Amino acid sequence: MNLGKISNGIRLTITILLVVTSLVFAGIKLMKIQIVDSEDYLETYENYQTVEQPITAFRGEIVDVNGKNIVSNKLGFDVIVDKSMFPSDLQESNSILIQTVELVQEYGSTWEDTLPITMSEPYEFTTEDEDELSSLRKRLGVNVYASAEDCMYKLVQDYEISSDYTATQQRIISGIRYEMELRGFSIKNRFTMFQDVDREAVTYIKELSLQLKGVDIVEEAIREYSQVDVLPHEIGFVGPIYAEETDYYEELGYDLTETVGKTGIESGMESELKGQEGTRKVTLIDGVVVSSEVTQEAVSGNTVKLTIDSEFQKEVQGVLEDFLIYLDSVADGKYSSANAGAIAVLDAKTGAVLALATAPTYTLDEYETNYSELMEDESLPLLDRATDGLYRPGSCFKTVTATAGLNEGLVTGYTTFYCGTNYYYHGLTVHCTGFHENISVTRALQVSCNIYFYNLVQLVGVDTLTKYANMYGLGTSLGLESGDTQGYLANPETFENLGMLWTSGQLLQAGIGQSEIAVTPLQMAVTAMTIANEGVRYKPYLVDSVWDYSMTECISKTEPTVVETIDLNYDDVYTYIENGMIKASQNTPDGEYSLNGLGYDVAIKTGTPQSARGTDSSFIGYAPADDPQIAFAGIIEGGEYSKYMIRKILDLYDEYYGID
Repeated sequence: MNLGKISNGIRLTITILLVVTSLVFAGIKLMKIQIVDSEDYLETYENYQTVEQPITAFRGEIVDVNGKNIVSNKLGFDVIVDKSMFPSDLQESNSILIQTVELVQEYGSTWEDTLPITMSEPYEFTTEDEDELSSLRKRLGVNVYASAEDCMYKLVQDYEISSDYTATQQRIISGIRYEMELRGFSIKNRFTMFQDVDREAVTYIKELSLQLKGVDIVEEAIREYSQVDVLPHEIGFVGPIYAEETDYYEELGYDLTETVGKTGIESGMESELKGQEGTRKVTLIDGVVVSSEVTQEAVSGNTVKLTIDSEFQKEVQGVLEDFLIYLDSVADGKYSSANAGAIAVLDAKTGAVLALATAPTYTLDEYETNYSELMEDESLPLLDRATDGLYRPGSCFKTVTATAGLNEGLVTGYTTFYCGTNYYYHGLTVHCTGFHENISVTRALQVSCNIYFYNLVQLVGVDTLTKYANMYGLGTSLGLESGDTQGYLANPETFENLGMLWTSGQLLQAGIGQSEIAVTPLQMAVTAMTIANEGVRYKPYLVDSVWDYSMTECISKTEPTVVETIDLNYDDVYTYIENGMIKASQNTPDGEYSLNGLGYDVAIKTGTPQSARGTDSSFIGYAPADDPQIAFAGIIEGGEYSKYMIRKILDLYDEYYGID
C-alpha cells in the first residue's frame, strides 16, 4: 500500500518535471523568435500576402415591352493578365504579351487598342482631337508638340521594348502597355486583353500556362445582342473603367475590373444593370498563389424592360428609311440629298416611348466591328437624330405661338389679321405663301399663314413666347433614361451665347419656328402630346419596369409623371388649336397617304423650316383627335412631304396596339 503511494508520487513528480521542462523550452523558443530571429520571421511575414479579387456578376439584360431579348448574356472566355503572376521584368513580360497576341490573333480575335497612333511606320496620329492628343502627351510625359514618332519612341524606351522586335510588334506591345496603364493595371485590377476568344485558343493558352506567366483564361458573361437593329443608339454600350474614371467609380464602390455602361440605357440604368460583384481571397507566399477561396458569391444585375415593342420599332424605322428611298426616286433627283431624318412616337396618355427612328443608322454589331468607319462617315450614322438631332421646327412651332396668344388673352378665336402675302415691318419685308385676307387662328393653323403669326408674336413678345415654349418642353432636357439634347430657343439670350445680334425682325421669325431655334424630334413629339392633353405635359420615358434577373419579380414600375401643366385662363384655348390641326390633316392627298376616311380625326401641323440644306420638312400630330392615344413628330433633312409618313405610322399603331 505504501509502495503504491510512493510509485504514484514518483510518476506525478516526473510528469510535473516534464511539463515544466517543456514550458521552459517553449519560453526559450518564443524568446528566440521574438528577439534573436525576429528579422528572419518578419521577412517571411512580409512575403506573405492576401489579395481580394472580384468575381464578375452577370449584368442585367435588356428586353422589350413583351419580354423579348434585345441585350442578353452568354458565357465566354476572356484572356486576362494577372499582375500577381506577371513578371516584373519588362523584357520578359513584353515577350509574353506579344506571344499571347500573336497566338490569339491566329484564331480571329482582336484586342481593343485605343492608342491614337497608326499601326505601322511612318507613325502618325489617328485623331485630330487636340484634347485627346494633349491627354496622350501628358500621360507619356512628352512635350506639348511631340509627334506620333516622339510618342512611340517614348513608349519603346519606357517599356524597354527590344529593337529585335519588328516595327509592327513594337507598336502592338506599345498599344497594350498604354491600354494597361489607361485601365489602371494592378494586383487588384487585372487587365482583360481579349474577350470571347475561340475555344481552340483557350486550349492552346492553357497548354502554355508555364510559358505565358500571368496570362490566364477566365469565364465571363459576354454581352450578346439578340436584336442588333432595335434602338442601337438608345441601348448603348458597355466598356472597361479607364484610369481617369477610377476615382468616380471607386467612390461608388466599384471594383476597377468591372464593365460599366458607357452610353444609352446601359449607362442611364447602370445602377440597376450592374449586379453585385463577388469576391475571392487569394493567398500568395513569395508571389506564388497557395490558396484561393470564394468569400462572397456574385449576384446578377436586374433586367430592364423597355416601353417599346421591338417589332413596332423596326416597322417605324422601316417607314423612315422607305420614305427616304421614295424621295430619292421622285422629281428627277430633286431630293437626292435627302438621306437623313427621324421619327418619334409616344403614348399620348402616359409619355411612354413607342418608337424612335433615326436614319442613317447602324446595328449594334456594326458598332463593335466598324466603329472607326462609322465615326468617319459624313452622313453621321452615330448621331441619334430622334433625341439629339437639333432642327428648326418651322411652322410646327405656330401651335406654341397660338397657345401663348390665346391663353394670355391677347387674341380670341375670332380675332383676325390681314394677310396680303407681303408684310412690312420696320423697313423689313417678309412674306406668306398665300393670300389669306382677314384670317383667324384656326384657319391660320390650317393653311399655315405666316402673316397671322407675325402679327400675333408682336403681341406675345419674346419673353412670353420663351416661357410657353419651355412649358411645352422645347429647349429643355426631357430627362430620357438614355439621354437627350437640350437645344435652345430663339431669344436675345441665345443670340448673345452665339455671339449674334438680336434684332426686332428676329421676333417675327421666332414666332413661326425659324431664326436661331434648335429642338429635337422627341421634343416636338412631346409638344404634340401636350397639345393632345390640353396643356398637360408628361415626361417621356423609355423604361417600363425593372425586374430581377430571371424576370420572376417586378422590382419597380415606371408611373406616368406630369412635369408641366399650362394653366388655362380660357377653356377654349385648345379647341381653336385642335380644330386648326384637324383641318390641316384634311389637306393630305387621296390614296395611300390620306388621313381622311380613317374613322377618326387626326390633328397635325407641318413645317418647312429653313436649314443649311435649303429646307427641311417637319410634322407633329396626334390621334384620334377626340381621345388621343398616340402622339408623334418627324423630320426629313433637305426633303419635302414628310407628312406622307403619318398614315403609315397610324396604320402600324392600329396593327400593333389597336385604335379604339
